[in-house]
Amino acid sequence: MRSSSSTDPQSSSGPARSSTGLAIRIGLLLILIVAAWFAVGRFVSVETLVAREAELRGFGERYPVAAMAIAFAIYVIITGASLPGAAPLTLVCAWYFGFARSLLLVSFASTLGATLAFLISRYLIRDQVRSRFGDRLSAFDRAFERDGLQYLFLLRLVPAVPFFLINLGMGLTSIRPRDFWWVSQLGMLPGTIAYCWAGSRLPSLAALRDDGLSAIVSPQLLVAFGLLGVLPLILKRVAQRLKPRSIDSNEVSLEQPESRRR
Repeated sequence: MRSSSSTDPQSSSGPARSSTGLAIRIGLLLILIVAAWFAVGRFVSVETLVAREAELRGFGERYPVAAMAIAFAIYVIITGASLPGAAPLTLVCAWYFGFARSLLLVSFASTLGATLAFLISRYLIRDQVRSRFGDRLSAFDRAFERDGLQYLFLLRLVPAVPFFLINLGMGLTSIRPRDFWWVSQLGMLPGTIAYCWAGSRLPSLAALRDDGLSAIVSPQLLVAFGLLGVLPLILKRVAQRLKPRSIDSNEVSLEQPESRRR
């Protein structure tokens, strides 16, 4: 009787400990986000940058490498801490550095920041979430092992789901960080090209502040984003056509021994 009664409190305390641990980890994550915002976010608003536009231009001309390093670090912190503003920051980087350099910077900085958010999700909250929703996540993992990389690629290609939700959600899966990195960088590249090209055509940051996105809208940009929307449908159609062919070839290879026996 004593042994059974002693095990009941332990078993009942399991969910409570899990909930407490999850709350602590989420609290730490929120503290990290708030700290990153006060450290970086409030200094990179469009209003602040417009007020110091001439100073920024002068600093970039005198110290181009330092300017690239600072912009890279700011981009990684904002995306890694899941702060809003990645798209406007991409436009600002393209206006400041030009198309080629901003494309290189944003492509690697956004992927590194996304991977950091992915790792934060995996090592801070994944175990706690799995302890509560293990059965559902196990079924999701089995489906993800089959089509996960393709699913991640399509999410990156057409950002219908918010950037930070993809990073945090993928941290709960079994995808390897290496695969998350290269699929994310490849999938985000077309959109990064479009944003960097648009930002490089900005006459000034004041135009972005006053006119918003209309300052960069052009027929070429609309065509580019239209192609981004159609591309997943094209890829899906191609995948559907290739899949039956691979099955047919397997069936042929299985039928050959029977024909030889006859």
